[in-house]
Amino acid sequence: MSHIVTIATEVRDRAAVEAACRRLGLAPPVEGRAALYAGEAAGLVVRLPGWTYPVVVDATTGQVRYDNYNGAWGDPAQLDRLLQAYAVEKATIEARRKGHAVAERTLEDGSIRLTIRVGGGA
Repeated sequence: MSHIVTIATEVRDRAAVEAACRRLGLAPPVEGRAALYAGEAAGLVVRLPGWTYPVVVDATTGQVRYDNYNGAWGDPAQLDRLLQAYAVEKATIEARRKGHAVAERTLEDGSIRLTIRVGGGA
């Protein structure tokens, strides 16, 4: 039986953030503090291509803080790609942890379809 799932992403898993960065060819996230235009944020610091300020993930709250000035300081599509990669990596990690098989396919519109076969092995 097929199910369509919509996920509201909270970013809480460091390993999934690291895997998302690898998937996208980004530098690994670094734990620390980063200056944003309007203040400072602490957590996992991720540098996105073409962004003036980094994205900072607070894994304890699941919040992602950034300042891209409505796209003037960074293309929002880069953040969308990071969040999509995080969601795929987190779902894959959890499915495999439970012994399920995961198959991935990128669709024409750029979305990613995960097929998880329950009890299907790694």
